[in-house]
Amino acid sequence: MDRTAEISRQTKETKVKVAINLDGTGKTAVETGVGFFDHMLDLLGRHSLIDLSAQAEGDLQVDAHHTVEDVGIVLGQALDKALGEKRGIARFGWATVPMDETLASAAIDLSGRAAFVYNARYSDGAIGQFPAELVEEFFKALAANAKLNLHINVPYGTNNHHIAEAIFKAVAKALRQAVALDARIADVPSTKGSLA
Repeated sequence: MDRTAEISRQTKETKVKVAINLDGTGKTAVETGVGFFDHMLDLLGRHSLIDLSAQAEGDLQVDAHHTVEDVGIVLGQALDKALGEKRGIARFGWATVPMDETLASAAIDLSGRAAFVYNARYSDGAIGQFPAELVEEFFKALAANAKLNLHINVPYGTNNHHIAEAIFKAVAKALRQAVALDARIADVPSTKGSLA
C-alpha cells in the first residue's frame, strides 16, 4: 500500500510544496524561510515517524502568517491524500507530552470531518521573532484540510518556546498513533463503512 503524497500550491502570497510518507522513519527536509517554524516542522516529522519534505517561499517581508498557514493547508491536503480510503488505520491517536515546566495534550480523530479546538495561552505574543498566534493558525489549517478532528490543550506552562514545542511533539505522537496500520482492522474503522 502506497501511503505517500506530494502536493504543491502557489498563490500571489506563497509557493509551497510538501511531500510525505506515512510509513517513513521521520526523515525531514524543511525550508520555509521561518527558522522557528522549520524547527517545529522538523519535530513534527521526527516524532510522528512521517517522512516530511516542505519547501515554501512566502511574502516574509509582510510577515510569516501566509507562509505558516499555507504550509498547514498543503500538509493537511497531503495527509488526506496519503491516507486514501483509510482502510486498516487506527484512526484515533492521543498523547500528553511534557517539556520542562509545560504540559501539552493532543487528541486526533481521522474522521473525515474537520474540527479544531485549541486551548493554549502564551506569556506574550512572540517566540523570538515568531508570532505565537501562528501555532494555532497552522494547526487550524492542517485540521481543516486533512479533514480531521484535532484537540490541543495546554493546562500549564510559562515558557513560550516550550509551549509550542510540547504542542508540536504531542500532535506528532498522536498523529503517529492515528495513521498507524493495524492488521486486525481489515476495513475502514467506522460503523458507517466510510470516513468521509
